[in-house]
This record gives sequence, C-alpha cells and structure tokens, in this order.
Amino acid sequence: MNAIFRGIRPFDYLLAGLMTAAGAFLMYENISLTDEDLPHQLSTTSWAILPVFLLVTLPAFGWITRCGVVIPLAFALAYAVARFAGAWRNHVTGLAGLVVLQVVMLVRDASIDTVAGGLAIALPGIALFYGIGVLVQNRVTKQSARVAVVNERAAA
Repeated sequence: MNAIFRGIRPFDYLLAGLMTAAGAFLMYENISLTDEDLPHQLSTTSWAILPVFLLVTLPAFGWITRCGVVIPLAFALAYAVARFAGAWRNHVTGLAGLVVLQVVMLVRDASIDTVAGGLAIALPGIALFYGIGVLVQNRVTKQSARVAVVNERAAA
C-alpha cells in the first residue's frame, strides 16, 4: 500500500484537495440552486451526484489507468471542436489542446507501455471523430441554408 503513495508530494495532496473541494462545491451548487440563469436546464439535482463525484475524484494519484476515460473523452471533444469551434484558429487550438491532453495523460497511465504506443491509438481516433464532426457540421450548415430559403419563399 505504501508503494502506491510513494512520490506524492505534499503539494500534490493540497492541489488534489483544492480541486476536489472546488468540484464538490460545484456539485453542491448543482443540487441546491435553480437553473434560471443557466443557458441549459440541469439534467438532475439529485443529492447522489455529490458522493459519486467524491468517489470518482479521490483516487487521483500515481499509476492508474486513465486512458479508458481520457481517450474516449478526447474523441468526443474532437467531434465537438469540429461542430462548434467556429473559426479555424479555434479548431487548431482545440485540436492542439487535445494532443497535449493525450500526451500528459499517457505519460503516467498504468495501461500504456509508451506514449508513442498510446498516441498510435488516440490520434487516429481523434482524427476520425474530428472528421465525422466536420461532415455533420457541413450537412447541418447546408440544411440550415435550405430551410432559410424555404422560409424566405414562404414569407414572400
């Protein structure tokens, strides 16, 4: 058990504690506040989100398997970048951030031999989901243009 905690510095505990406290506060806000000022309605205000959040965030140190969460998250974020980032500069920034996220995660992932081995899985997936997002966004844009033309004709 002591080997698990070897290499963790006091500042790491402090940082993890602060992030966990900030996240717990956010979960408390989700439970107790109304969503009148939010752009989207809250999906749930169940009291269960606080203990579940705490159980998920506490084991955050050392060599653990992160790739099972972070790689699929990167795929979803690549799709979101393609759909919603807008200007090309935002696309480049978002994709660069995803690559950095993958490298940082893979450096201390218990299930990956080398960073290069993990990137061989992550980068093609990111490219695939980004491409799907671009295709979907192009279809949505074309469809919106057609609907606008129909609405103009109907109004005339």
